[in-house]
Amino acid sequence: MDAKTENQTIPLAVDLDGTLIAADLLWECLFKLIRRNALFLFMVPYWVAVGGKIRLKQEVFSRVDVDPTKLPYREEVLDYIRAEKSKGRKIILATASAQHIAEKIAAELGLFDVVIGSTSKVNLKSKDKTAYLVKEYGDGGFDYMGNSRDDLAVFDASHKSIVVAPDKHARQWAKSHSAETLADGGPATFKEYLKMLRVHQWAKNVLIAVAPILDHRIFDFTMIMYVVGAFFAFSFLASSVYVFNDLFDLAIDRTHSTKRKRPLASGRIEPATGIKVALCLIGLSVLITTLLPSMFAVVLVVYFIATTAYSLKVKRWLLLDVLTLAGLYTIRVVAGAAVTFTPASFWLLAFSVFFFLSLALVKRFVELDQASIDEKKRLSGRGYRPEDKSIIAQSGIASAFASILVLALYIQSDAVFELYEYPFLIWPICPLVLYIIMRVWILANRREFYDDPVVFIISDWRSQIMIALGAILMLVAGLLEAGGTLFV
Repeated sequence: MDAKTENQTIPLAVDLDGTLIAADLLWECLFKLIRRNALFLFMVPYWVAVGGKIRLKQEVFSRVDVDPTKLPYREEVLDYIRAEKSKGRKIILATASAQHIAEKIAAELGLFDVVIGSTSKVNLKSKDKTAYLVKEYGDGGFDYMGNSRDDLAVFDASHKSIVVAPDKHARQWAKSHSAETLADGGPATFKEYLKMLRVHQWAKNVLIAVAPILDHRIFDFTMIMYVVGAFFAFSFLASSVYVFNDLFDLAIDRTHSTKRKRPLASGRIEPATGIKVALCLIGLSVLITTLLPSMFAVVLVVYFIATTAYSLKVKRWLLLDVLTLAGLYTIRVVAGAAVTFTPASFWLLAFSVFFFLSLALVKRFVELDQASIDEKKRLSGRGYRPEDKSIIAQSGIASAFASILVLALYIQSDAVFELYEYPFLIWPICPLVLYIIMRVWILANRREFYDDPVVFIISDWRSQIMIALGAILMLVAGLLEAGGTLFV
């Protein structure tokens, strides 16, 4: 068939990644493999150097299994395929993913008559896919559903093109050729990129300012600049980790009631794009860090190693996950001390560990409370089961009271008497902090709390009032300090 046919019963070829499913299986399986064993990360350059993308796919897909029942199928595409199949059309699954994976997906859906995928010798994408389809069905002898730049050559050789959730290249092609489109929600918005980076979580990084504030250095311009720089260095690095964390957890997030709406899990932003953004953020963080004291760089490296380990493995380990979370919050306080050459006192670190351990436990409490799983079954991606909820609550509240005890002992310590002439003025800070943390627990128990606890405290107006009152008490006590050294 040399001329483009007008026969409406010609086969319909359907792409898999990004078209039939809102995902890219190669990236998804690669991150699963690295999460299973981080050492595989060092094998990727070798596989690519030795055999290119064909070798990479062969190695990854041979080691990672795909459950076709849990893939994010596009309902619009499935409905289209079903309608065409009911007309008696031959339906072809034509994908650059591995042949054996494509066959599993086809068997699950029961919609495809022919399945063609990549093998150890052929990477079935773009020109190779075009050549195969033209050889089998002729130039213009098939319709094609695709979504990306790699599909442009196939579009040109097809009788009719249906462009699905297109990237910018496919969208331009569809517009210039007046092609039919499906599931086109438009390009990812700036707001969706901010959501991917979880910019609202940057609020946690105000903890960097805790040490210099407590050391009465709030009007030292150099210290302010250091704190601001450290804030953005931490924030950029943290956002890059959030991106990689979402990539590692794509399959898990899709089973979650709210996390499935995240830009990466929903397919609104492609994994490759997410990786590029994350690497740029790491570069910006490193650039800012070179302008700050070297000790801050050491703390930032420790944070990156710890939070990466948390994302890869630790967050799935019982109790070690919340202890690590508490440590990650405390590292922010240490970073503030390091960047401003402020000593991090034993009292501050002890308070931070207990206080943030309580908040980490409330986070797990909420996750368990929201989960719809039976007893004896673990929460997806965590080491906890429903029957653990009561002990988590007890431990979290006990940790909250321990933090208040440490705070009370600190207020009565020699360190405070050196800073304040009238330390009794800051005693009300204890009930103020207790109010904040107990309110979080009460709201969690009422199922009225769903946010990250630190972000909630910083953004909640009642908590803001308590924080403001505490700041006023410290300011007044400082102003009354003998010698007037508050602003030195």
